Amino acid sequence: MITKQHHRSLVKTLTVLGAFLLVGGGLTGCGSDASTKTSEDNQSQSSSVVKHSHHKSNASSSSQAASSQSSSSTAKRQSQSSDAAILKRLVSYTDNESAGPNQNYYWSNGHARITGFSGMHAGSYHFAGDSLGRSATAKAVLTYSEYKSSQGSRQGDPLEPPAWPASNPIVAISFSLTGRTYHGYLYNRSHSIADSLLGWKSYTSAYNFTTGTRPQNVGADQDGGMRYAEEMAEGYWEDHPNTSHTIDYETTPLYEGSEDIPRGSVVDIKSSDGVLNSEIVVINSVEGIKINYNSGTSNAKTYETSSRAAYSSSATRSSTTTSNTQHSTAGGTKQGQWTVAGNGMVYVSDSNKYYTKVTNPQNYQYMSRSKAIAAGDTQASRGNEYARP
Repeated sequence: MITKQHHRSLVKTLTVLGAFLLVGGGLTGCGSDASTKTSEDNQSQSSSVVKHSHHKSNASSSSQAASSQSSSSTAKRQSQSSDAAILKRLVSYTDNESAGPNQNYYWSNGHARITGFSGMHAGSYHFAGDSLGRSATAKAVLTYSEYKSSQGSRQGDPLEPPAWPASNPIVAISFSLTGRTYHGYLYNRSHSIADSLLGWKSYTSAYNFTTGTRPQNVGADQDGGMRYAEEMAEGYWEDHPNTSHTIDYETTPLYEGSEDIPRGSVVDIKSSDGVLNSEIVVINSVEGIKINYNSGTSNAKTYETSSRAAYSSSATRSSTTTSNTQHSTAGGTKQGQWTVAGNGMVYVSDSNKYYTKVTNPQNYQYMSRSKAIAAGDTQASRGNEYARP
């Protein structure tokens, strides 16, 4: 028989037990909810980390692209800045009718600044005009095989460049470097990339030609001006016969404002093995002659005959049939583009070098080899597109 005291004790025990179960269930429920929320938070945090990681990756890619673009833009700005400084110097030389710092119509300007060759391959080339229709940068990836195939004869006829002058007078140019006087045409159709380097490809566009003065083309001694840069490339081929290496060759004419005739050109040359890496600046000027770089007109001095260049002065007047002209052209045999000297005879240049065949005999003195040697003249070590030993 249960007493009241026992009944109260039992009820109290059951109440405590129920409360405990309720509290335990509540704690279990709270723990489950907390665990789920933490998991969701972790998942959310994980998702956030992934998104952040992708963002960093994209930001990194964008940064690299921006960096590359910035580097390209910087290089372009630096190149333009360098060209502006070079042009300022060229304008000074040409305005003062100067042959430049070495009196041979060029100067060396450090390492090559080669640009825009990434999509080009061995043997490829590119010529273009600028917004004013003038010849602009000419580029080519030169090969040894092209150099060899172009030796022996000219591969084409020089094209008339944009804004070729209406008049190309016969002039006398006295060179301070050599003490000699050249008698012949003031202007040449000057290759940006020479026949001797690019062969027939050099004749595929008028944009590979500019109006260049005679000394701009070959300097005061036949080895200056544009010829100096060309000989650097030719010398590399001679030192590396049958090589698979290539030469990136780039010529950029520089104009003052809207003038039609360049004040000079920047020639950048770099071989794929890094042995050749130079920039040459060529001056389009003439000692003693003031040139209008818009029209090509000049204040050229009256043509005068010197004792040394008697052959030149008479022969260049091809329209005048005088005994002197007949004498100077006799003996040479015409063979295509070339005039070949007779047996024992040579053509002597104003730089005291003699050749056996030339394209413009009026620019040389025709004499016997023995007489040339006695006068101190020497055989040219190598030929070019105008003369061969």
